[in-house]
Amino acid sequence: MNLSTRQMRAFLQVARLGNFTRAAEQAHITQAGLSILIREMEKQLGCRLFDRTTRVVSLTPAGRRLLPVVERLVTDLDDVAAQLGAEGDEARQTLRIAATPLVSSHLLPQVFNTFRQAHPQVNLRLFDADLRDVEAMVTAGDADMGLGFFFKAAVGLERTPVGRFHLMRVASSEEADEAPAIGTAPWSALRTAELIGLPSGNPIQKVIDQHLLATIGRADAQRPTFNFFGTLISMVEAGFGTAVMPTFALAACRRHRVRTDVLVKPKVGLDFYRIAKRGAHETEAMQAFVATLEKALPALSR
Repeated sequence: MNLSTRQMRAFLQVARLGNFTRAAEQAHITQAGLSILIREMEKQLGCRLFDRTTRVVSLTPAGRRLLPVVERLVTDLDDVAAQLGAEGDEARQTLRIAATPLVSSHLLPQVFNTFRQAHPQVNLRLFDADLRDVEAMVTAGDADMGLGFFFKAAVGLERTPVGRFHLMRVASSEEADEAPAIGTAPWSALRTAELIGLPSGNPIQKVIDQHLLATIGRADAQRPTFNFFGTLISMVEAGFGTAVMPTFALAACRRHRVRTDVLVKPKVGLDFYRIAKRGAHETEAMQAFVATLEKALPALSR
């Protein structure tokens, strides 16, 4: 026996209305189609479900026994479908974003504010974590997308560039009130500077060291290192040295008394990526957020 939901719903309509014509109208099918569904159901069960006369359609004893069972099955199915639909709607209206700490604290607040004003129905959730944890959260499905400098895509993830930043020098400043506007400086200006940086294994630091070697012939492995850009900026402000970092840190730098200069000769760009789980459905909320992010990033890097 393999009763379909169409058969069970047809049975319920006839049982409730006691009339094939009205039941067919409410089910939006022809009377002949409704009759076929009932006959197929009776054939599968091996019994008659309705007594039919010219005026009355009534349940047989077998039909009366079946009625509460079918009502319960269809009701349970409708309830579960409604719950799943509501959960799906909620999921589509919730956007979970994972990003590294400086991105989370200095880039995304302004982007979140702009997006929320245009899309108040979407609930934004932000998880700040280091780069590896961002990848792990997206891979596990705990975040819908991750943001950061991903120099290669991890297995099972797709990466898409959403912006571009440049490497800049961050040096101490004697300005007491506010930091000057970003300027430019050649890599050669770092030749005599006391450098501090991220750990040598950090992907961004690896790019920086490659250019330090290529342009001024130095990438001091013994330099003081710190794990986070925020710490680097504070140490520069305190006079502990000069750092090189992408211009995505400009917003953070402007909260400190430091000077920022885009490094030129050569000017080095780094792509900023969005990562997502390979094959995952991209919701309208995700598309709208990425569009907002792409529009906002250029202004945040100058």
